[in-house]
Amino acid sequence: MPAPSLVIHYHRDFDGMVAAAVLAHALTERRGETPNWKSVNYDQREHWDSFSAGQRFAVVDFHFHPRAEYWFDHHPTTFLSDQLRARYEPSERWNWDPTSPSCPPLILAHATQHWGYQPSERFLEMARWSDVIDAARYRDVDEAVFGDAPALRIARALTASPSLDWTDWLVGELLEHTLEQVAALEDVERAYQRAARNRDKALVQFPPTVRSREDRVLAYDASSNSIRRERFVPFFHHPDILYAVGVIPTRAGFHVSVGENPWRPSPIQVHIGELMERHGGGGHKAVGGANPPNLDAARSLATAIAQELRLALRQKP
Repeated sequence: MPAPSLVIHYHRDFDGMVAAAVLAHALTERRGETPNWKSVNYDQREHWDSFSAGQRFAVVDFHFHPRAEYWFDHHPTTFLSDQLRARYEPSERWNWDPTSPSCPPLILAHATQHWGYQPSERFLEMARWSDVIDAARYRDVDEAVFGDAPALRIARALTASPSLDWTDWLVGELLEHTLEQVAALEDVERAYQRAARNRDKALVQFPPTVRSREDRVLAYDASSNSIRRERFVPFFHHPDILYAVGVIPTRAGFHVSVGENPWRPSPIQVHIGELMERHGGGGHKAVGGANPPNLDAARSLATAIAQELRLALRQKP
C-alpha cells in the first residue's frame, strides 16, 4: 500500500507560496513524492504539538515542527521553545538559515546540494523576487507602493485575497507557470485591481490614524475595518522616520505591526522579531508583529513598543 500523500504547509504570503511551489516541484522531481499543500498561519500555533497528528507533512517558511518530514525556514524566531530548538539538527530533510532573506533560495540550494535538483530559471526568478519582497529590498518606497512587476502584482493581489484557501490555488499556478503568466490570470488581475484601489485609499486614509510621532518613531491606529492598510504607507508619508508601530485589524482580531524604515537605517541595533517574540509574536530583524487577545491589549502593546524604541533611540550616544 503506498504511503499517504505528503501535505506541504506554508505561510500564507508570497515568500511562503513560492517556497511551497519550489519544494513541491523538487520533491516530485527528486524524491518521488506527489505532495499537496495547505497554508498555515500564526493562529494555529496554540496547539502546535498536535498539529497534523497522524499525517505526513512538511513545513516551509514557518515554525519548526519535530514531526515534519521536511522543514525549511529562515525566521530567527522559528523555535517556539528551547526544547524544540534542542531537537533541531540540519539534515537531508531539514534546514534553517536565519541569514537567508527569504525561504525559497534556501530550499533551492538545499535541494540542489542534497537531492541533485536542477531548478529552472522561472523558480530562480521567483526566489529572487521572494528576497526583494520578504526582506523589503525594493529600490525605493515608490517601488514598494506602486511597483508593477509581475511578482509585485501577485504579492499585492494577496492583500485582497477572496478566501483563505485562495493561496492554495496560487501555489498550484506557481508550480506550473511563470510569474508573468500567473500575474495575468483573470482572478489574480481582479484581486490586484481591488488591492490597488485599497492601496490608493490607504494612502489617503493614513494621515488621520497617526497618534504620535516622536524621536523618529511613528505610532498609528488603523484598527477600524473601514481603514485600508498598506505596509509601507508610514514611510511614504513620513520618509524621515526610523520605525512605524501600528494597530491593524485581521480576520482573527487585531495585530500589532512593527517595522523599520528599509530606506533609512536605524542607528540602534533592535531585533524587532525578537522584541515581538516576547509578546507572543515574532518576525525578522527589521519587521515583526504580534496578535494580542483584544483591541485594548493591542493598543497598549503598540504604545509600549513605540516607547521602548524611543527610549533606545534617546539613549543612543
